[in-house]
Amino acid sequence: MGALSIRNVRKTYSGDIHILKGIDLEIEKGEFLILVGPSGCGKSTLLSMIAGLDSPTSGTIHIGERDVTHELPKNRDIAMVFQSYALYPNMNVAENIAFGLEMRKVPKAEREKAVARVAKMLQIEHLLERKPGALSGGQRQRVAMGRALARDPALFLFDEPLSNLDAKLRVEMRAEIKQLHQRTKTTTVYVTHDQVEAMTLGDRIAVMQGGVVQQFGTPDDIYSRPATVFVAEFIGSPAMNMLRGTAAAGGVSVGGTLLATHAEHQAAAPAGRKVIYGLRPEKISFAASGLAGEITMLEPTGPETYVSVKTAAGAVVVRLAGHVAEQVGDTVHLSWSTDAVHLFDGETEKRLGR
Repeated sequence: MGALSIRNVRKTYSGDIHILKGIDLEIEKGEFLILVGPSGCGKSTLLSMIAGLDSPTSGTIHIGERDVTHELPKNRDIAMVFQSYALYPNMNVAENIAFGLEMRKVPKAEREKAVARVAKMLQIEHLLERKPGALSGGQRQRVAMGRALARDPALFLFDEPLSNLDAKLRVEMRAEIKQLHQRTKTTTVYVTHDQVEAMTLGDRIAVMQGGVVQQFGTPDDIYSRPATVFVAEFIGSPAMNMLRGTAAAGGVSVGGTLLATHAEHQAAAPAGRKVIYGLRPEKISFAASGLAGEITMLEPTGPETYVSVKTAAGAVVVRLAGHVAEQVGDTVHLSWSTDAVHLFDGETEKRLGR
């Protein structure tokens, strides 16, 4: 049994509102698990059940060997970091960090050692006497993390901890969380809607949609071999290009244009089958020949440029390095390898072949 086992967990409200539809996850000791998905997918509900703040309608949750499905939060040996920081405004930083230990009757000398340890780790030693009202958002989040780190729990739970921070601070705090996990090796479950956080932080990712885990795997698995159209579009920026067509001899016919596919795709999708032809924007390049199209929009980001191209097969987004000399209205030709193609069933939207 792993550090955390979630078995056929379901959550239903009012008899027919199904929030979770049978979640099965096994997390190993020391692993960093990401629960990612759009609003309403069930990821925060699942985290609340792991924490003991909510109960499943059916199914079980084990932390190590213990069945904690109906245990109180205080008995689960977890530490949680909330999106809202949840600091006590009348206590200074040191008191906030030590509060959980104090509630567990940890001796004062040990509490002081723990506060000093995490304050040094998070570089907030100079803030220990300040109240939360005198701290920036990033400093408050460090204090919230410090309160969790002061303990040595079986699980760390993070509920979208960076969503209230500005873009620059999000990047800095993301790096700090990753470094902290590398040092502590504590099993961690982290909820986010941000696919960049998911890809950069997680050892494994559970992509959720509609109360179901669409795919569970490493970041490379999720990105390189998305199991469904939803996963393919949700993970990656810009999103994967999706062109609906019909399997034909040698490829896929999209709007009367034949797009080549890999031999394994052709074996998995016989001619006449409705399919979806997927291409990641960075796998496409400008070439002397290939699929012709007209540039409709340029989006320079500095290191890259996103180019929208209108083709006979549909609208395609291309991600190119650096500056692009071509302008809106220019005709270009697009080229890619069949190894870069992802093929999905047109009805089930599940992956085909490769």
